[in-house]
Amino acid sequence: MDCIAGVSRRPWSLPFTAEPEEVAALRRIVRFHLELWGLHGVIDAAQLCVSELVSNVINHVGIGTPATLVVSMSGTRVRVEVHDPGIRALPALLDAAPDAEAGRGMALVGAVTDRWGVLLQAERKVTWCELATELPSVGGHSGGARVNRVEALLSAYGRAEARLRLVGSGAPGVVEERAIGLIVDVLHWFRAHGHDTDEALDRAQTHFEAEISKA
Repeated sequence: MDCIAGVSRRPWSLPFTAEPEEVAALRRIVRFHLELWGLHGVIDAAQLCVSELVSNVINHVGIGTPATLVVSMSGTRVRVEVHDPGIRALPALLDAAPDAEAGRGMALVGAVTDRWGVLLQAERKVTWCELATELPSVGGHSGGARVNRVEALLSAYGRAEARLRLVGSGAPGVVEERAIGLIVDVLHWFRAHGHDTDEALDRAQTHFEAEISKA
């Protein structure tokens, strides 16, 4: 699954050993990938889910258990899975007291995700959860209407360029140049209609900074 701007959201997996010191590293890796995918809004929840799912393996299957972390897209949701061989150690949603030190893991996962569950296979189980994103479509971008309007423009712009044989790749560097070309074209439009291009850029920068500060 590829975004218009060349960012890949293909599934990835990482084998690991269920050790307490591995949790922080797995959280960092998840943050890194979700930032690359442009899904900043679900990073904290995804990291929490990784912590709880891995902790379940450590606490209920055993320290040193070989396991695998898998992150993928399920439609417009982010799906986090932890695979482990503990088919008899099933996570459960316990009615733990607010001040309890244990038993709240899956309750936390349930609170921050759309849904979660467990798949039992012949020699392993898969504990999974899915987090909602702000993506308007499977291949879309988060960031609001402005970003999606620009994505649509860049897509149309790229198709026009392809027909003219100006570009032959969807690589990130090429798409960045395409975006710059679009800005240049808009500046030409301003100039053709008798507008000051410097003033247009200043106004756009002012609006952009104001919206970023509000966000």
